[in-house]
Amino acid sequence: MTKSDFVDQVAQQSGLSKKDAGSAVDAVLNTIEGALKDGEEVSFTGFGKFHVASRGAREGRNPRTGESMTIAASKVPRFTAGSGLKKAVK
Repeated sequence: MTKSDFVDQVAQQSGLSKKDAGSAVDAVLNTIEGALKDGEEVSFTGFGKFHVASRGAREGRNPRTGESMTIAASKVPRFTAGSGLKKAVK
């Protein structure tokens, strides 16, 4: 499902126009992104939790040359599914 398909579904289920639904979806995504940038967690009970995880430095290989290299530590976004979402998918 693409973002435009998602916006169409939101518009249909909520009775909003496609323009309003698109604005709402963009607002939700921007709010989640902003919270993660600030180091906060975003939790939806029964759905899941968005959070930032630290990934440590590690050794890797350049696939072209086979040469060893160090991959720097980084922060990555993560999503953990909640029990309600897990049950719905089963």
